[in-house]
Amino acid sequence: MEQSSLQKYEKPGIHTAIIMDGNGRWATRRGLPRTAGHRAGADAVRRTVEAAPELGITTLSLFAFSADNWQRPPHEVSELMKLLRTYLSRETRNCVTNGIRLSVIGRRDRLARSLRMGIETAEALTARCDRLHLRIAVDYSAREAILAAAAGVSPHSAPTREEFARLLGAANHEREPSPEVDLLIRTSGEQRLSDFLLWECAYAELVFTKTLWPDFGRSDLEAAISEFRSRDRRFGRIEEAVAG
Repeated sequence: MEQSSLQKYEKPGIHTAIIMDGNGRWATRRGLPRTAGHRAGADAVRRTVEAAPELGITTLSLFAFSADNWQRPPHEVSELMKLLRTYLSRETRNCVTNGIRLSVIGRRDRLARSLRMGIETAEALTARCDRLHLRIAVDYSAREAILAAAAGVSPHSAPTREEFARLLGAANHEREPSPEVDLLIRTSGEQRLSDFLLWECAYAELVFTKTLWPDFGRSDLEAAISEFRSRDRRFGRIEEAVAG
């Protein structure tokens, strides 16, 4: 039987990235403060992380807080940071139990010291877990990360893609480069990348869903993975001619 191009070029594990959008709208439609939507969104994170390994996902990158989100009202920013601290303290033990390595990408110099310490503790305790790599983007901007990586390029020689990926990983506080994104999902009906993993998404398949993030569950993730697996991923190649 002839192999499909997906079978030939697909990696054994899927790197899925998710732009978790729609928390505020979810809350507003229910007459609740936006912060209630963020709390409901944390439950969606738990459901997604639990389902991911069973669906063939080995790396899961979640966009939790962008560098531009500092422009939001101070009370909302404060609530988001509190939620992240709570998530780290509550879920680190579960991550260890379930083989989930947790890391945080993005800037750290603008985060509170207590949050930085929480991040470092969670990363250290889960460092040897290998069932799923959960990457949470906080104070993250892909363009800023690329600029930081470019600043580390030697003036005497142009870097290879692999060397630049290592510099980019270092800029994001990662001990090694992450695999390129295979599937990017954005919830709530918006259709843009919003400065998320621009380098890593060079050949990502994009799936947009109208589901608001707090309503996102296993069935939504399964549907996105099914759509991803139906795509013909050739990475610029063409199918070889089939002999007579």
